[in-house]
Amino acid sequence: MPLLYHNNNSISNITSFAQIPSGSLTLLSTSTASGSSSISFTSGIDSTYDVYKFEFINIHASAVANFNFNLSTDGGSNYNVTKTTTFVQAYHSESGSGAGVIYDNGKDLAQSTADQIIDYGLKIDNDANSSGTLHLFNPSSSVFVKHFMSRCSDNNASDFAISSIVAGYGNTTSPVNAIIFRMSSGNIDAGTIKMYGIKAW
Repeated sequence: MPLLYHNNNSISNITSFAQIPSGSLTLLSTSTASGSSSISFTSGIDSTYDVYKFEFINIHASAVANFNFNLSTDGGSNYNVTKTTTFVQAYHSESGSGAGVIYDNGKDLAQSTADQIIDYGLKIDNDANSSGTLHLFNPSSSVFVKHFMSRCSDNNASDFAISSIVAGYGNTTSPVNAIIFRMSSGNIDAGTIKMYGIKAW
């Protein structure tokens, strides 16, 4: 990247800047659940942005369940992209009697089209919820596989504070243009998911 020069040496006196590249975060869509079987985003995922960020805010389950996602290459007609993933979890009980970090190979995928767990064992108490983020990188590429990373925090059904970290890739060079979030059983009783687009520098 070439050096940028300004029209004088004092920052306080600069009257014009050479073009400085910068990233940007743009809110594209907001979906709020109310006893919803799923939340999907079937438009707006295209080559406009390099990265798509999804924020999960106070996701509440109707039954003790896992919070999952999947990807589509056909606008949401099918959510069955082949994925290879890793799943790491840190936990600490409310009583302080148990804590640790584990790699959980029962929650990862190896060339599977199944939904990927991004948060585990959500409880149904009125004050219980899960919140977090998922980043999907360059989904419109026709050359590369589609990497993603997710991190969520929840108060687990066994009264543990859980931090779930998931990463992997959709093993397809077809553009990914839709995504779905849903529980392994029951509904998304309440909560909000926001989709942002991020332009790289």
